[in-house]
Amino acid sequence: MTLVFWLRREVSLRDATFYVGAQVSGGIVGTIAAHAMFALPLLDASLKVRTGGAQWLAEAIAAFGLVVTILAGIRFARPSVPWLVGLYITTAYWFTSSTSFANPAVAIARSLTNTFSGIRPAHLAGFIAAELSGAVAAPALMNWLLQDVTSSAATIEEART
Repeated sequence: MTLVFWLRREVSLRDATFYVGAQVSGGIVGTIAAHAMFALPLLDASLKVRTGGAQWLAEAIAAFGLVVTILAGIRFARPSVPWLVGLYITTAYWFTSSTSFANPAVAIARSLTNTFSGIRPAHLAGFIAAELSGAVAAPALMNWLLQDVTSSAATIEEART
């Protein structure tokens, strides 16, 4: 979402950089905290193989759907966005073969746990590329889908005359 908001010029490059840093740092700290709660090594690179076209397609679709959900939520029910995101991520866990990381910061954090949710660090690049591709594609659809109907009608009318 940070990339999407930056591309839409809704956040500065400086702020986007800080947000990404905070997201990645937060994911790593969260992984360490979860490991501490279960008496696991604090950082433990994952050995879980998650790679290939099907997994990357699933990640692109998961990220695409997450961005669509957030942009539609902002447009129609801004206060509902937090629970919409939670609901979407929960369902995407079940309908994607990748278990829906849908976020590069989450993928990075999951590479640092050798639990069922992990991903081998060597497989991160494909996941991150797929997530970014899905995220960048979503605003194009939403810009078309959620365009202002009155301005579109006026543009069509102007084209006719």
